[in-house]
Amino acid sequence: MGQGHAAGGWVLTMAPPLLLLLLASGAAACPLPCVCQNLSESLSTLCAHRGLLFVPPNVDRRTVELRLADNFIQALGPPDFRNMTGLVDLTLSRNAITRIGARAFGDLESLRSLHLDGNRLVELGTGSLRGPINLQHLILSGNQLGRIASGAFDDFLDSLEDLDLSYNNLRQVPWAGIGAMPALHTLNLDHNLIDALPPGAFAQLSQLSRLDLTSNRLATLAPDPLFSRGRDAEASPAPLVLSFSGNPLHCNCELLWLRRLARPDDLETCASPPGLAGRYFWAVPEGEFSCEPPLIARHTQRLWVLEGQRATLRCRALGDPAPTMHWVGPDDRLVGNSSRARAFPNGTLEIGVTGSGDAGGYTCIATNPAGEATAHVELRVLALPHGGNSSTEGGRPGPSDIAASARTAAEGEGTLESEPAVQVTEVTATSGLVSWGPGRPADPVWMFQIQYNSSEDETLIYRIVPASSHHFLLKHLVPGADYDLCLLALSPAAGPSDLTATRLLGCAHFSTLPATPLCHALQAHVLGGTLTVAVGGVLVAALLVFTVALLVRGRGAGNGRLPLKLSHVQSQTNEAPQPPPKCTRHEPPASPPA
Repeated sequence: MGQGHAAGGWVLTMAPPLLLLLLASGAAACPLPCVCQNLSESLSTLCAHRGLLFVPPNVDRRTVELRLADNFIQALGPPDFRNMTGLVDLTLSRNAITRIGARAFGDLESLRSLHLDGNRLVELGTGSLRGPINLQHLILSGNQLGRIASGAFDDFLDSLEDLDLSYNNLRQVPWAGIGAMPALHTLNLDHNLIDALPPGAFAQLSQLSRLDLTSNRLATLAPDPLFSRGRDAEASPAPLVLSFSGNPLHCNCELLWLRRLARPDDLETCASPPGLAGRYFWAVPEGEFSCEPPLIARHTQRLWVLEGQRATLRCRALGDPAPTMHWVGPDDRLVGNSSRARAFPNGTLEIGVTGSGDAGGYTCIATNPAGEATAHVELRVLALPHGGNSSTEGGRPGPSDIAASARTAAEGEGTLESEPAVQVTEVTATSGLVSWGPGRPADPVWMFQIQYNSSEDETLIYRIVPASSHHFLLKHLVPGADYDLCLLALSPAAGPSDLTATRLLGCAHFSTLPATPLCHALQAHVLGGTLTVAVGGVLVAALLVFTVALLVRGRGAGNGRLPLKLSHVQSQTNEAPQPPPKCTRHEPPASPPA
């Protein structure tokens, strides 16, 4: 018994040193819901299908493969993978991840494969994927990605070989970053909302062997040398497998280069124009891939504006493909966007503050691959009335200072007023009452000037109003039109060499009522006349019946005959007429023959 106790005591005495030795060797306990495998000196931690809500905090830092798929993890942060510098394969597929914190993978310098497919990611920030500088395979399919920051892939541009962004909500991807991945072999962009590819987006991807653009919103594809590798099986380094079916291809001359590649193994179809819709892309003859040259449908022919006011020149063009619009100014230079002028893609040119130098002829140019069309627009800038030609003195504004006056009004007293300085009320289909207040005490007003134009007619109309008036009735307006109106105050010149001072009091926008349809008025008139005639007819008929009855009664009394019974008198009603009573003539019986 003593020896047994002694042996047992020796075992108990030796157990703690053995545990300490195991801990000193670096071994760590496997997370409770997971399975750990140590094969060929590579530790794998398998935690798939374990109902996890977060990354287990006690995962061995020496893990090489970590599988966390099919759980309920919602967010990732830097503490989850801290000091796991030897991790090579990380699988987080089919979780509920909505957010990846900055540098959540910051310590994963050895990571080669990252699977984040089947989650709920909406966006990737610049720091979301920072850290894995040797990453080769990135799978992000089946999320809800709508935005990827331009620098999201910067840490592994040189090493990435496979990138899967399919089945997301992407309209744009970081093309600059993708185009700088020289080792990229596979790029999956299918089932997104991409509607355009920048020219040369894949020019530097010499190793790309598969590009999937299926089921996007691409109507056209810009020429790229990369696509030509798809038709040559002997091409070097490898032929390209290109898929772009399921896109609304617009089969015109812009896709003729693609049609000439002759890829009979694909099943793309045309979505437009109407004559080619539904036809097999590769079966359409090259001659039917045509374009229509631009045609100027309508444009501003001439426009008069008061000096200092806004001028809007419009030009609309048709063509296939849609023409690109440009404007050339009176100095034969291309008009670009600046602080004073702005050219819109739809062909509208807007000059914010006109001056005498803006007057002249403008040319609208519409171009597309099939040709170009031009239209001439004349702009005249009307100088404000003034008393001389010399420069202003004493700080009084001149005719070209309307914009400065407007800015002063907007930044100064305009911010102190609760109501607009100019109002248009009592608006009908053809008229409107313009009213304005006395405003702030300023230079004496010589006269007011009202300027307005409508959406139906671009011609600027102006009216002169005496200084004593504070309202003016606009007449002869176009029904159902939008109007822009501005009110200016003109002050007399202080001396013979001074210019007339101009001050913008305010502007307003209003719309006239639609015209009353003529058929409604005619219908009411006809209905009223019909009712009057019907009532009058009933009264006249009743009067005639009464008169005839009196005449019959009087005639019977004068001849000494028995008066007619009242039962023999008939009155007119709205019911069906009753047959008159039959009168039987009583004649004396014939005497018998003698």
